[in-house]
Amino acid sequence: MFVKQRSIRSLIEQKVPFDRRHFLWNAGGGLGAIALAWMLNRESLFAGDKQSSSAISPHFTPKAKRIVQIFCAGGVSHLDSFDYKPELERLDGKTFESKGENLGFFGQPGRLMKSVYPFRQHGKSGAWVSSLLPHLAECVDDVCFIHSMFAKSNNHTPAAFQMNSGFTLNGFPSMGSWLSYGLGTDNENLPAFVVLPDPRGLPAGGSINWTSGFLPANHQGVAFRTQSSEPVPDLQTPKGISASARRSDMELLATMNREFATNNPGDHAFAARLRSYELAAQMQSSIPEATDLSQETESTQQMYGLHEAANKGFAKNCLNARRLLERGVRFVQILNGGSFGSPRINWDGHENVRENHDAQALTMDKPVAALLKDLKQRGMLEDTLFVWTTEFGRGPATQGIGSPGRDHHPNAFTCFLAGAGIKPGIRYGSSDEIGFFTAENKVTIPDFHATILHLLGLDHEKLTFYHNGINRRLTDVHGQVIQGVLA
Repeated sequence: MFVKQRSIRSLIEQKVPFDRRHFLWNAGGGLGAIALAWMLNRESLFAGDKQSSSAISPHFTPKAKRIVQIFCAGGVSHLDSFDYKPELERLDGKTFESKGENLGFFGQPGRLMKSVYPFRQHGKSGAWVSSLLPHLAECVDDVCFIHSMFAKSNNHTPAAFQMNSGFTLNGFPSMGSWLSYGLGTDNENLPAFVVLPDPRGLPAGGSINWTSGFLPANHQGVAFRTQSSEPVPDLQTPKGISASARRSDMELLATMNREFATNNPGDHAFAARLRSYELAAQMQSSIPEATDLSQETESTQQMYGLHEAANKGFAKNCLNARRLLERGVRFVQILNGGSFGSPRINWDGHENVRENHDAQALTMDKPVAALLKDLKQRGMLEDTLFVWTTEFGRGPATQGIGSPGRDHHPNAFTCFLAGAGIKPGIRYGSSDEIGFFTAENKVTIPDFHATILHLLGLDHEKLTFYHNGINRRLTDVHGQVIQGVLA
């Protein structure tokens, strides 16, 4: 648990010298300091610190209490999923011209290519969905499609950063961190912000996509090890540490930290460290219970496709997300797809969009549709905001002459929202006749984020943090709430 797994008391008794910095560093590596943080919190040593409170009042009455975001890394082709363009069928194989600058990343425009999948209308709303996503097609009456999304970058990493943090540069707090900072947590036994990476790998930019940036460190997303049977490492007391030694350690640490806190009022870094220990202590029992999928009925497991190899383990993430939301986690981010690779493990269909999207849809379609249906049947969709995103779309032309792939396309793509405060069964905005530019009701990423914060009861212009001489916010100096999608 500590240096060479010996208790702190034994080190003191043996007169082993170590300074306070060394002591705190080694204590932070284990869990012996954890319970004292729980005690400190309960005794309200930091009651005057806004950032230490468990739950914070929103600016106004929220429609949503929690949020789940599915982020499909690599760039899902809107033209082959949700944005039907019959004009592309007529123009298939024609020279691509009259649209100005090429927006693809590799600069190899080919000829216009119709969708590689047939489209048809679904549900009472008549929304168009391609055959690529038959399970999500069953959910269209609960969904609000936004067909006029616009991103700043045609490069994966900065585009992923913008979708998740509002900025194309790294180092800015992610949306989940802003929500943790602005609203706190509803369950002190679990993190406010949990990230469930694709078991195959992390997206472009890795953990920067869920960083707390310049916000206090306790608002960073807690990424579970979804490829492992142990979602969070080091939750168990190391072998060789007895219960009595553990209790002694915690008693000593509690005494030392009470004294330090008393002598250093307002030390936010120290308070944040203790809060992280407190959370880790509670997670020793809460995480194993929350991620025990054997508690779910067989019908539920089948609905998600839990035992189907085709989804590459992604179904477990979706079912875990529902369980975490049930237990009070404020924001759960589910990542579908990793970064790059050969063969690709995301939606980056440069070489062959059909071959790529076929493989990725098998991982995503059924589990995500199951999550949406499951939340609805449990009554949770009424106060849960469901967000489906990707960093950009794909262009209407092939990537090179004779190629069956599509390049990146940031100027028009599709995302969708569902649940609390969202009009169900509608389509908002549109792209032009071939899906190249936004044609109606352009939605920028700051607009998208402002709307999400609004549904959680937060004014995006008032949710700020002073950093480097400026009151920073998720939406920078931009963003308008998309009134047309609100119920």
